[in-house]
Amino acid sequence: MTRDQWIEAFARELALEPPSEDQIDAILKLAATAAHASERTAAPIAAWLTGCSGRSLSEANDVAERVSEGK
Repeated sequence: MTRDQWIEAFARELALEPPSEDQIDAILKLAATAAHASERTAAPIAAWLTGCSGRSLSEANDVAERVSEGK
């Protein structure tokens, strides 16, 4: 099963639409920022926190960059 097939099946089971390619890119950027600025385990937790926050991926990426820069 490919990444996209898995994501589509997972989204379907959660009764959600799978993310668009732009959204996937933003999610991966967020994960990379968190993982490179800290321990790798920060990446999935940052993604979960973003989902819980209701903020956009763009805003979450801005926050992640600020946190990574110590601002």
